[in-house]
Amino acid sequence: LAGGPASARLVTLFGAPLDVDATLARAHALLGVMEGELTHREFLAGSAPTIADVACYAYVAHAPEGNVSLADYPRIRAWLTRIENLPRFVPMESSPVGLLAA
Repeated sequence: LAGGPASARLVTLFGAPLDVDATLARAHALLGVMEGELTHREFLAGSAPTIADVACYAYVAHAPEGNVSLADYPRIRAWLTRIENLPRFVPMESSPVGLLAA
């Protein structure tokens, strides 16, 4: 995910000199894999949250800041909500860039 959604965010937030089209394509390819995996379970590695969910959450949740829409990924959006509803969840602050720009 670091090479997809996170890299796209680096472009919009920090002006990273990356190939935007390739980065967006990679982001959507990776999200497509995640969407498929979440067809079979509620969390990335099973029926309960693991470190995999914690490690991937911020990259995916902040993908819109890199102009990566999550609109086509209903299972991912539901997964994000499940993570956000966990006890003691603390969100990372969003930046008003990309799809979140005012």
